Amino acid sequence: MKKTTYALAMAALLASGASTLAADTKLGLLMDITGPIASFIPPLQNAANLAVQHVNENGGLLDGQVVPVYGDTTGSSQGAVDAAGKLINVENVPIIMGALMSGTTISAAEAAAIPAGVVQISPTATSPAMTDINDNDLLYRIVPSDNFQGQVLAKMVLDEGIEKVAVTFVNNDYGVGIGGTFIEAYKALGGEVVAEVKHEEKKNSYRSELATLSKAGGDALVVVAYAGDSGSKIVKQALEGGLFTKFIGTDGLRDEALISDIGAEALASSFFSAPTSPADNPNQARLHELYTAAYDEPADKPFVDQTYDATFLALLAIEQAGSADRGKMAEALRAVASAPGEKVGPGDWAKAKALIAEGKDIDYDGAGGNYDFDENGDVAGVIGKFVVDGDVYKQIAIFE
Repeated sequence: MKKTTYALAMAALLASGASTLAADTKLGLLMDITGPIASFIPPLQNAANLAVQHVNENGGLLDGQVVPVYGDTTGSSQGAVDAAGKLINVENVPIIMGALMSGTTISAAEAAAIPAGVVQISPTATSPAMTDINDNDLLYRIVPSDNFQGQVLAKMVLDEGIEKVAVTFVNNDYGVGIGGTFIEAYKALGGEVVAEVKHEEKKNSYRSELATLSKAGGDALVVVAYAGDSGSKIVKQALEGGLFTKFIGTDGLRDEALISDIGAEALASSFFSAPTSPADNPNQARLHELYTAAYDEPADKPFVDQTYDATFLALLAIEQAGSADRGKMAEALRAVASAPGEKVGPGDWAKAKALIAEGKDIDYDGAGGNYDFDENGDVAGVIGKFVVDGDVYKQIAIFE
């Protein structure tokens, strides 16, 4: 939603009486607005606001409008618990879209959402640890687990003819999950990991870790970290020390902040993996058209597709449930996300609302693909291979 549209909506809400307030429904949007992935956030907020706008301008939610309520995790576990607790206990949201980082998503789920019986749907959290959480069918995500991304990345590296690598991964749920999966898969496929170092967040210098990694040799350095925290520092310090020239990263490093910090020329031989949409997905093209029209900027940013889809799915679940009853959200979410049902996609709110009113099944296929949840709230997915192209990332291959 554009800022002016949102401001007008909020002004109308505040000026309305109690009867209008009673008809509107709050949606919890739990995001890591500040912290290590802050550079990712503005287009993701735009994507979430666009989904809300599509609902409010095309029939509304239930008998009223959607009121988006943001919570900032600050990129920390305690911040995630506090922000989720406020959304749940103060704002009384029926469902939460978010969080984004694996660690903040898990912390919010275990300490706040699951005990309160609130469904959480993350557009970006990839840690394998999420799969086995005892969540009472309350925790979902619409990107594949890093068990898959790690395997795909191992294949990417070997397909490039890189048979020896050094690996460093950040010591959190995200880094440990994908780092361990990559190392295991790469070795199983015949690659050699000459050294692996688990590093801590928020350090000013990683030169000692890099010295250990460089001394072991290797044709490239695999970095599993967030660009806004340790990732960019490691790449920059490796280049400054002449220790590595080729870098391989995952979605946390596929951040335009890395290009700004390092420069495209220095990253010319590097490549990155990240969840993406199936090839030639018409729903992705449709969302990007809608996004560009709304914000006058391109939509090909990391996780814009998934953030829109997760927000739209959360709103579809409320409409399907017929109320803001938290206890009905999990069943409703599974119903609108999975076959059978008439297909709906980005922007199709009026169609979806009418079908639900008629008692018909719907099946949302999004900009990021289809989302048939398994018993753990996980989905299959697609991983893209990206390279630096000027000041942006260009997708050059897809692995399904």
